[in-house]
Amino acid sequence: MKVAISSTGNSVESKVDPRFGRCPFFCIYDVDTDSYTFEANNSMNSEHGAGPAAVQFVTSFNVGKIVSGDFGFKIKPILENLGIQMIVIKDNKTISDIITLLKNNK
Repeated sequence: MKVAISSTGNSVESKVDPRFGRCPFFCIYDVDTDSYTFEANNSMNSEHGAGPAAVQFVTSFNVGKIVSGDFGFKIKPILENLGIQMIVIKDNKTISDIITLLKNNK
């Protein structure tokens, strides 16, 4: 299974971004292969519709879960309808911290 993590940067030492639709990067982590890539979020500077565009972008990677600091009220029903689990992280965690948690909860 693949997991999208909203990220403030493009390294595992970056923090989880509290903004789903407007984060600069998504870490796409594959739990099965223990591999990841960082993908630039091209919709982060969109005037309108950054959240739905981000959903469309991350679903192109066939993710089953998304980790972020928050999801907008427009995004929650979209992800629920797609069957994608939303995980809200309020702590100041790094991408590496989240990958470790995901590995331990396989």
